[in-house]
Amino acid sequence: MATDSSYPAFEPAIVRCEPGRCRCEGDWTLDGIEKLDLRPQSVGWPKDHIELDGSGIGAIDTTGALRLLTLIAELERASHPVRLVGLREEHQALLDLVQERRASAGALAAAPRPQGHLERLGRTVLHHLNNGLVFLSFIGEAAVALARLALHPARFRWRALFGNIETAGVHALPIIALLAFMMGVVIAYQGGRQLEFYGANIFIVELVALTMLRELAPLITAIVVAGRTGSSYTAQIGTMQVTEEVDALRTIGIPPMDLLVIPKLLALTVALPLLTVFADALSVFGGMVMAQALLDVGFDDFLDRLPKVVTLTSFLLGVGKAPVFAAIIALVGCYQGFRVRGSADSVGRQTTVSVVQSIFLVIAADALFSVVLGGIGL
Repeated sequence: MATDSSYPAFEPAIVRCEPGRCRCEGDWTLDGIEKLDLRPQSVGWPKDHIELDGSGIGAIDTTGALRLLTLIAELERASHPVRLVGLREEHQALLDLVQERRASAGALAAAPRPQGHLERLGRTVLHHLNNGLVFLSFIGEAAVALARLALHPARFRWRALFGNIETAGVHALPIIALLAFMMGVVIAYQGGRQLEFYGANIFIVELVALTMLRELAPLITAIVVAGRTGSSYTAQIGTMQVTEEVDALRTIGIPPMDLLVIPKLLALTVALPLLTVFADALSVFGGMVMAQALLDVGFDDFLDRLPKVVTLTSFLLGVGKAPVFAAIIALVGCYQGFRVRGSADSVGRQTTVSVVQSIFLVIAADALFSVVLGGIGL
C-alpha cells in the first residue's frame, strides 16, 4: 500500500518523509488507484501516531477518496491512530461526502436487530390500528362526497350507477340462485333427518324458513358478492392506479371518489337487498323440494305454514342487514383498490386482502346484529 518517491508524480503514492509523518502524492483517481493497491509496501508505518499529509495529492475522485478512507480505517484497526492534514478544501469536501455516504450505506446494510415476540406483537397491533384509522378517514371522505352529491344531484353519474347495478346485481343472479337453492336443500336434509326421529316433520318449515331468511341467506349472499363484486372493485381501481388513470382523473378535475366509489357504493346498496330477497325465495324453494322428497311435507302444506312461521319482522331483519353488508363490501373493495402501488403484483395482493377483509367484516357485523337484536328481544 505504500511506495517511495521513485514513481512518477502523477501516480498515487505514499512516501515517508520523516518519522511519524507520511505524505500522499500523485493523482488518486480511478486510472492509477489499482497500481497503489498492488505495489509492495516499502514504507514501515510507525507504531504510534501517524500524521498523513494530503497536500501532495494532485487530483482525487470518489474511488481515490474511498481508498484513502479505507487505508485510514485499516491503520486505525491496527492500533495506528491517524490524523489527516494538508488536504485542499475541495478534496476535503469530497472526502467528507464519500465518508457520509459510506456511513449511511453501512447503516442500511446492517443486519436488522432481531425483534422479540412482544415487540412484533406491538408492531403488528400498531400497524392494524393505523390501517383502521386510514380506512375510517376513507369512509369519512366517502360520506362527504355522498353529501356533496346529495346537495348537487345534477353532478351524479346515473349511467355509472345503472351499469354497476347490472354488473353487481343482474349478472350475479345465476350463482346466487344455485348457492341459495343448494343451501336450502342442505339445511332441509340435515335437519329433516333429526326431525324424522321425533315425528316432527312439519317443523321443517320453521327450520328452513327462519334459518335461511333471517341468517344464512343474507350472509351467504354477502359472502358471494364480496368474493365476486368486491374483488372486481379492487382490481378495477387498482389497475387504474397502476396505469395512472386515477391521477389523470384528478388532473382533469374529476374527483375519483365521485366517479369510482359513490356509484359502486349506491349500486351495491340497491342490488344486495334485492339479491337477498331472491336468495330467500330460492333457499325456501330448495327446502320445499327436500321436504317433499324426504319428509312427505307437500308444497301446499309448506306454503300454508310458512306465513304463520315467518313474521314480517323476521323477514325485514334479514333483508335489513343487506345494505350494511353492501356498504362494507363496496367501501373495503374501493379502499383496497386505492392502496395499490407499483405493479400488477400489488393488484393481486390487495384484491386478496379486500376479499378477506370484506368477508371478515361481514361476518363480524352479522354477529353484532345477532347480539344486539337478541338483546332487545327481536
